[in-house]
Parts: sequence; structure tokens; C-alpha cells
Amino acid sequence: MNFFIYTLGCKVNQYESEYMASLLEKKGFQRKSDFNADIIIINSCTVTSTGDNKVCKYLRRARRENPDSVIALTGCMTQAFPDEDYSEADIILGNYSRKQTIEAIESFLINHEKIADIKPHMEKRGESFEEMHIEKYDERTRAFVKIEDGCNRFCSYCIIPYARGRVRSKPLDMIKSEIETLSKNGYKEIVLVGINLSCYGQDLSLTLCDAVECACNVDGIERVRLGSLEPEKMDEDVIARLSKQSKLCPQFHLSLQSGSTTVLKRMNRHYTAEEYKKIVNDLRASFPNCSITTDIMTGFVGETEAEHIESMDFAKEIAFAKVHVFPYSRRKGTVADEMDGQLDNSLKNKRCIEMIDATDHSRREFLSLQIGREEKVLVERMKGDETCTGYTMNYTPVKFHGTSDLCGKTVTVKITGVEGDCVLGKIIN
Repeated sequence: MNFFIYTLGCKVNQYESEYMASLLEKKGFQRKSDFNADIIIINSCTVTSTGDNKVCKYLRRARRENPDSVIALTGCMTQAFPDEDYSEADIILGNYSRKQTIEAIESFLINHEKIADIKPHMEKRGESFEEMHIEKYDERTRAFVKIEDGCNRFCSYCIIPYARGRVRSKPLDMIKSEIETLSKNGYKEIVLVGINLSCYGQDLSLTLCDAVECACNVDGIERVRLGSLEPEKMDEDVIARLSKQSKLCPQFHLSLQSGSTTVLKRMNRHYTAEEYKKIVNDLRASFPNCSITTDIMTGFVGETEAEHIESMDFAKEIAFAKVHVFPYSRRKGTVADEMDGQLDNSLKNKRCIEMIDATDHSRREFLSLQIGREEKVLVERMKGDETCTGYTMNYTPVKFHGTSDLCGKTVTVKITGVEGDCVLGKIIN
């Protein structure tokens, strides 16, 4: 029999989907790349109400197009909202049933009885980090390694602590073992990911630095990259320690959400705009030519026009390498959903467009500043017969003339120009 996994949401979800796929493949199931499969697993995201709508859309589509398939729904949406109507699914699981997914599928194939089993958060069951180990990944040169789960922050707009539970960290020996396996299987770059990655280790008397050093010490790994980071743990000592790792990529996705301190306070974020700015300056001082990317939300509850302009001005001042801009989306079950001062969607979207316009300029400026530099590029794929594409250490996308035998190798490229959202280069070695 064959299966298809449809993944919504973050890199952590992608990692967990790959883990479930590996378990199914070891059982003899064949992986497919579309919904036309005997078994369909939808790994859900619930960060926004839009995400919930997508989950329901794909669940209905899966049942409509494949009435005889086994459909399993798992992930953050079912964990956060276990009482919703998931009638199209044969198997309904939460965020702590990765191994159980395969058992549930095998049981359903035999008994044809609907399964709904959403377990409580791991810490409530006296358990720690869910052990998962991946040997290969869809990407040929880059592999994600989940090292942290859960969040203790409870931002006023966010449902994720209810979907993921409290902070839990993967022990260093497990990280080392997994990355050694990935290295032996040919992966050159490791991306460490988590729900609140900056808080890695706080339950193990460790820090993110320990995980980075562990990954960088694995033979065969050329690059270690960090997933999205929360700002408040990135103090001077952490940055100084990280800067000693030559394999660590100088790219930091430092979540901002708003450039207005008063909005940040309503969001229950744990830093001010000025504190965020200092972290950025410290990173740039320790990592020359690093890229700082971020997320910015527009139209949060009660956001005034003055706060919106303040946020745009702050984003321009920081001069991000890239910004993901999105309008605030109400989430039932969160503090912000009950706040007075909700903005209408048209205003939120208008401010979103204005913020995109304001931050696109800094993206173009960042790419232009790369011209003339000589950078190591890990070649990932070919476009056509002669165009190689890959990324520099600071995650600048590069296109250059090359051949297919370069895929998976690191070459030195001189940046010669900008084309759209990437730079152009020429191999010099």
C-alpha cells in the first residue's frame, strides 16, 4: 500500500512528518507525492485561523477525492481543539502520537473502526522530549533536526503553548547521534529547529550554545543553521559564545512581531523595541555580513496609526535582510481574542501591504550589498541544464553557471549582480 503526508506549518511539523514517513517506509509502505494514495496523513497547523481553514479544506478534499482511502489527521490543530468536527478523518491523533500513528493505521486497516486518541501534554503525563530520529530527508544537502518542543511564553495572540505544551529539550547525546547519521548519509548542512528554539536546554541545565557546539563538532557537517529564534534569550554572552563556531551560519531569524514597544507589551512579548535593536547590533558586531530576518504582524488588537508607523520606521531602521509580514489573525482560546479594540480586516490588510512596501526596500539593499563578495555556496539543485542554485552561509540565494556534478558540493562564488529575489554569481575556484 502507499501513503501521502500533507504537512502544514513550520519546520518542526515538516520534521515530524518525515519521521512518520520513515516509520511507514520501514513497515513496507510506499511514499507518494499527491493525494491519490491509499493512506493520507494530514499533519495540521493551528498558528492562525487561516491555518485551521486550510486543514479543514484539505481534509474535505482528501475525503472527496479518495472516498476509500484511510485518512489520518494529526498535529497542532487536533491537540489544541480536540472537540472540533473532524468527521472526514478515520484516525484523529494529537501532537504526541508519532509512533502511534503507524499502529493506528494498521489497526484501522484490520478493524475499520474509527480511532480518536488525543493524549494530554507530555509534561502532564510525566514524560519529557518525544524521541525521534531521522536518517534521511527530502532535501539532498540540508536536513532539519528538531531539538526542542513546547513554549512557556504565552504571547497574548498565540495558541501554540496549548498545542505544544511546555518547553522540552532533546538530550545532547540524541542530537549527536542523529546528526552523525545524517552526516554519514551525505548531508552537509544541519538546521536546528524547535517551537521556541532559544529556550533549548532550560529543562536540562543547558543552553542553545550547547546544542550548536554539539552539532558543529560532528565530522562531515559543513554548516549548522538555526531556525526561528525568540529575542530575549540572545544576550551578549550567548552571542559571544555562538560567534566562536565557524560552522554556524551567520543568519538569524529573530522574531520581532512589532516595532512598537506599546504593541509588544499588549502582545505579552518579553522585550522592548530598544532591547531588540541592541540584540541586532550585537549580532552584527559578532557576525560580519550576517543576515537578520524576521516576522512582523500588522493590525494587532488596538494598534493605532501612530503605532503602525512606529513599527514601520523601526523595521526600516533595522534594515532587515528579509521580512515575513502578515496581518493579525484572531485565535479563539487566546487572551487577544477577548481584547477590546479589534481592527477590521481591511485595515489590517492595508497596513500589511504598507509594511511589505516598507521592508521590500531593505531586502533589495541587502542583496545589493552582497555584490563583489566572494562567498561559499552549497549547491542544492540545477535549473535547466547549466544553472546551479544554492545558498551562501548567510542564506543569500545564488544563481550561477555550473554543471550537475556540483550538486551537494561547496564552491566559492563571486557575487556579480542581483536578479529578482536572488543574486547572480560566478565560480572562482
